[in-house]
Amino acid sequence: MIDISSSSLEAGARQVRAALMQKVCGDEDMFALGSSVARVVQMASSDDHGTDDLAYYVLSDVALTQRILRLANTVQYRAAAGTAVTTISRAISLLGFDNVKTTALAMLLVDALSNNVHAASVRVELEAALCASLVGREMARHSFYQGAEEASIAALFKNLAPLLVASHEYERYREIAALAASGKHTVAQASHLIIGCSYDALSGTVLAEWKIPDVIVRAQAPLPPGQLKAAANRGEWMRQVASFSLDVARLLGKTASPAGEPEAAAMLARYGAALNLDARQLDELFDSVQQGMHSLLESMNMEPVARPAEPEGDGLPNVLLQATLHAGDAERGLHPSGKPKNARELLLAGVQDVTQMRASGQGKVNEIILAVLETLYRSMGFRFATVCLKDARLGQYRARSSLGADEARIQAGFAFPAATSRNIFHLAMENDADLMIEDATSTKIRDLLPAWHKQLLPDAKSFIVLPLVVGKAQLGLFYADRACPAPEGVPPDETSLIKALKGQVLAALAPT
Repeated sequence: MIDISSSSLEAGARQVRAALMQKVCGDEDMFALGSSVARVVQMASSDDHGTDDLAYYVLSDVALTQRILRLANTVQYRAAAGTAVTTISRAISLLGFDNVKTTALAMLLVDALSNNVHAASVRVELEAALCASLVGREMARHSFYQGAEEASIAALFKNLAPLLVASHEYERYREIAALAASGKHTVAQASHLIIGCSYDALSGTVLAEWKIPDVIVRAQAPLPPGQLKAAANRGEWMRQVASFSLDVARLLGKTASPAGEPEAAAMLARYGAALNLDARQLDELFDSVQQGMHSLLESMNMEPVARPAEPEGDGLPNVLLQATLHAGDAERGLHPSGKPKNARELLLAGVQDVTQMRASGQGKVNEIILAVLETLYRSMGFRFATVCLKDARLGQYRARSSLGADEARIQAGFAFPAATSRNIFHLAMENDADLMIEDATSTKIRDLLPAWHKQLLPDAKSFIVLPLVVGKAQLGLFYADRACPAPEGVPPDETSLIKALKGQVLAALAPT
């Protein structure tokens, strides 16, 4: 039994809160989580740079890339796409920038917080956070406020505190749950008694430590009891949506058929007037969110589960399965060089994806280039891939966009003079010749490699060079390499598909 009458409880709560904040904000892994969360939150959707930054961020994480692509190919979205989605660029176009952004944030939380012995309880809180973000997204779709999409992020973080406490202070989490379940204390009161502050206050404090924008931090503040009035501004509306979203998530966590339940009626009475919702719209919201939740869990290989009261033993919980996603599958389908054995199918899917992007008229040049770069990188199993474009002002070619291992450092050094020189890159562009080098260690190839390349990429054992030449204008090239020779080569059918990919870029670059 929990003693809440002793004066030592308050002092103990302060100690628990201090220890929890030290873990959340002082621990190296949690600091990295906060930095990553802040980086994604701050990506703007108002310009091309925001979309490019998000695409590069997703592509820098193989597991995240796989999950976003799986989400884009779930039943909910596949019908809209028509064909398989194979590039992150098209996934962002199909799912929407803000959807991918919020999904990336959700997956950051899954990866960072699911690896502990209390995974069953953490799973409950993760599902509530994910579901709340989907509710927030649906509410944003119908809002007239500019920047309403931030509501999905505010809703995602509304459940941050229970998630952190379940992950880092499990016994305190159980005590809070027990107090709330007794009916004598609200969750806010129980959390204040046990950890020295309410869950809402803890969420706001952590987000502030993570340098999350104030409008999202303020959205974590609790609402007054009773029926709510329409918000006077966007900040107040986001507070209402965040609170409503978590209430909906909690209800959907209890029952698959919430329509007609007393909790649904109470929710409508509290939020209906403020958020302009009636019973029919609330039922439609339930259906839409449940469908979205199914797709999101499917993309993570997380099967929906009933709400457990205790951990499920020492076995690997479902929430951790995504950490070993398809473990070993890739290795069984790779050449020793790292090239996938189904490269042709992957290239073909990429060609179809890029072609559809251009045919729709929605694909900008940067998006086309990124989609082709991504297809080459993933389909051919390269270690590093970049597109290098001419900078006439500086009289040199410079890497502009890159994917793969140590891409920031390599991209910074990947530059060479535009002046004619007898090396492999200039020869490829002068002759408009696509080069597939199976073994870069051979003497004849080494002799044609410039000094800067040998110094920057000394372990490149095989690579490709695809010049971008329109008319007689040498615009740049695609380059990608591996740390192993590739004796399997590139058969004619794969070569044709690679040329088709390059052709889409050339068509996008050609003057109209």
